[in-house]
Amino acid sequence: MRHLLRFYKNWALPISIAMGILIYLIYANIPMLHTCGPMLNEIVGFLQPTLIFGMLFLTFCKLKPSELKPCRWHIWDLLIQIGIYLILAYILITFPHIPGRLLIESAMICFICPTACAAAVVCAKLGGNTAHLTSYILLINMAAALFIPLIVPLVNPHEGQTFISTFLLVLQRVFPTLIFPLLLAWLIRYTMPRLSRQLQKTGDLAFYLWTIALTMAIAVTTRSIINSDVSLLYQLGIAITTLLCCWFQFTIGRRIGKRQDDQIAAGQAIGQKNTVFAIWMAYTFLTPVTAIAGGFYSVWHNIFNSYQLYKKRKEQQA
Repeated sequence: MRHLLRFYKNWALPISIAMGILIYLIYANIPMLHTCGPMLNEIVGFLQPTLIFGMLFLTFCKLKPSELKPCRWHIWDLLIQIGIYLILAYILITFPHIPGRLLIESAMICFICPTACAAAVVCAKLGGNTAHLTSYILLINMAAALFIPLIVPLVNPHEGQTFISTFLLVLQRVFPTLIFPLLLAWLIRYTMPRLSRQLQKTGDLAFYLWTIALTMAIAVTTRSIINSDVSLLYQLGIAITTLLCCWFQFTIGRRIGKRQDDQIAAGQAIGQKNTVFAIWMAYTFLTPVTAIAGGFYSVWHNIFNSYQLYKKRKEQQA
């Protein structure tokens, strides 16, 4: 049993990815399960944010408010994410009928999409600075809440879509799963210190909660890709586009962070994305078929995270 648990701990990410794909394929190929579809959607819709909330809450319990400080690489990561997003948006606004528009929209989503809340968990497993990464998660979510409403209505105008309405929609996605667990963790730290100390001793529980949430996310991603109406050629184009965006952001983030001996946090901050948010953003504000960009990016960044954790484990064993 001990060997089985150790195996799962070492290979939790690839196992979660494989399980997510397998679960959806089993569901898709057994017609009698299709009647349970609406109920399963409700279960996933409730469980996934609940698991993310719990994971973040446990992570934030281990951080002191005084540790959340801005640092120099925050500025560079923000400039890269927002700058490339604005350049791509300008191209789409200036040339609305440009060939390959879906690919440009997909890349735009990949850059403005905020950092995944789970990045703090992976950063901790890799030995990075969780406080610096958490500070960046807060910054990029605020930046996304500002720049998405400012630019997206110009890229893909919809009747009745205003800055305020879009801003409130984005804020509605951010607050429950990011700000609220942070505030709750700090409230418990200062009002119930004994409980706070116990919560700080939960070890890898946050990581295991994330692996369950990841399985669900990959199952939803698989459904999105398989059921997409996009031609196979465009799906391949979006897959390659998101792969390049993923590689670029992890690489440039780590190079920026290396100058300040913080390459793990800086790389995860810009490379690991909240792909559920990306899928929602595409469906809500852009061309809906670009939602599969978030799905493909989810696969790429989790494969990269699996590789990083494998390398870290080998280094520890050496």
